[in-house]
Amino acid sequence: MAQLEYASAIGCMMYAMHCTRPDIAFAVSRLSQFTSNPGPDHWKAIGRVLGYLKRTSNLELTYKTHPGILEGYSDASLINNSDDSKSTSGWIYTLAGGAICWASKKQTCIAHSTMEAEFIALAAVGKEAEWIRDLLTDLHFWPRPTPSIPMYGDSEATLSKVYNSIYNGKSRHMGLRHNYVRQQIENGTLSIVYVKSCGNLADPLTKPLTRDLIGSTTRDMGLKPRRISFPHRKTRAEFSA
Repeated sequence: MAQLEYASAIGCMMYAMHCTRPDIAFAVSRLSQFTSNPGPDHWKAIGRVLGYLKRTSNLELTYKTHPGILEGYSDASLINNSDDSKSTSGWIYTLAGGAICWASKKQTCIAHSTMEAEFIALAAVGKEAEWIRDLLTDLHFWPRPTPSIPMYGDSEATLSKVYNSIYNGKSRHMGLRHNYVRQQIENGTLSIVYVKSCGNLADPLTKPLTRDLIGSTTRDMGLKPRRISFPHRKTRAEFSA
């Protein structure tokens, strides 16, 4: 397969994903991992993504003027790649009803449990939250003192562990990330909130979903059909004038 043409197609989709299309972040992240040695199946997958973009080319990110609430969503899948047994982290931040920051990345280390994969994603989300808070503070967008960012996740086990400082033999290996997330909560940067998987906007950034779930999460991300403005049709009085 033509490696150069495959890399060019990945670059085009990555440009769209970084600018206005968070709904294809997981597909682009997965397909970009085969840039060095693409196969026929990867080309077929690229064709499906491009076909999806063509059918939904009228979608655009929309924002509301009020309320300007900043919210975050985090998720992680245990194993997405059977070759190296590494999980995928996904997160997205919305402000005023539209997505402003998102990512779908393969984790750099092997997680031994779903909880550990969730903590790896939360640690990455916490670093992003610090940067967003500093940016909005410099822009005088938020009042002082700066409120904490609600971070929604669909793992009840992770939520209970975040607010628990007791370690045992099964959780000592993720103590560093656990302490970092707890520090973010104590500093008022984040507040972890439970949400069902169907309401987690980061869920499509970590795994493939059905068409209905993709459609609902895409709307919640702020991707809505573009409003077509028709030219003004003159009335008879305007023509006579």
